[in-house]
Amino acid sequence: MGLIDLAHRWLGGLIGLLLVVLGLSGAILAHKDTWVMLPHAGDAQAQDTATLVAAAERIMAAPERPRSIVFANKTFGLNQLSYPEAGQGAYTSQAGEVVARWSSKWERPEVWLFDLHHHLFTGDTGEIVSGVAGLCGLGFVITGAILWWRMRRAYEFRLWPRKFERFAILRHHRDLGVVMAPILALSLITGAIMIFRPVADLILGPGTSADVTQALKPPPPRKAKLADNPDWRGMIETARRIYPDAEVRILSLPRGKTGLVSLRMRQQQEWLPNGRTTLYFAADTGELVRAGNALTLPRNVQAYNALYPLHAGKVGGLPYRLLITLSGLTLTVLGSLTVWTFWFRRKPKRRRRDPIPAT
Repeated sequence: MGLIDLAHRWLGGLIGLLLVVLGLSGAILAHKDTWVMLPHAGDAQAQDTATLVAAAERIMAAPERPRSIVFANKTFGLNQLSYPEAGQGAYTSQAGEVVARWSSKWERPEVWLFDLHHHLFTGDTGEIVSGVAGLCGLGFVITGAILWWRMRRAYEFRLWPRKFERFAILRHHRDLGVVMAPILALSLITGAIMIFRPVADLILGPGTSADVTQALKPPPPRKAKLADNPDWRGMIETARRIYPDAEVRILSLPRGKTGLVSLRMRQQQEWLPNGRTTLYFAADTGELVRAGNALTLPRNVQAYNALYPLHAGKVGGLPYRLLITLSGLTLTVLGSLTVWTFWFRRKPKRRRRDPIPAT
């Protein structure tokens, strides 16, 4: 038990600040669609084929063609564009009119905040560090519950320490942590699995990682260049004919030498906001190459696809989003107070006793 306590305290002191960053940024991002204040952001979602086609044709006809279009959803009324140059993007109305444009991620708070939460501003390296921090955080939840058990009779739930003193902070840390343990564990393990896919084999069953890789694999590359005027209408109408009740979510140009345009859709049964029902079209002719139905994927792959909405509060409406927010804020409070008590606390001064007068 002493070794568990030592490991819990030292690891918490070393990476507590990192967990603060991840928790606070995640809590803020959970409500991104609400606080991004731009014209048309509150517009109702338009998913009729004519509107989608008109927007795609207008956007893709611009002198600088975007790499992808993420179409508006039910909670955010703008289309989001990304460009080949790193950090560049734009928002458009659902009619295809540009509302905002940025040439660097630092120009949009939601963009750099997303990069902070997912990559710590350092790309793949930061993503790995975040994943390790998530696994360590899960370890804190487990070891914290073990350490709490021996002190369970002294349990007292408080949102904030009774006093800003070491003993009161430690007691608050222990009791708040055990109450929030289930939702903290869910947030941490879902984030870690998305970064370290092999961890899914331990949670969702052996072979899940390989199954997910196979499910996300596009068709074989084609020797085809993107046409000067691709048939966006034909692609969207084809997708709608095959999946008439699905939302059109992301239109992406060919990546690398694939020679394929992809169109992601979200069927009503899918939790993933942008869905995993994906159609691939030949870049030169617009011919349908493959239509992948996310609802026919293996159960473990469908479970994997549910990890992101569970992690980001994209399912369950406002109540679950508030729960995820509370998880992020709890991680912020626990991590910051842990760092303070470990590195910056001052030892209480001993009272100086007056000398005993001589008699």
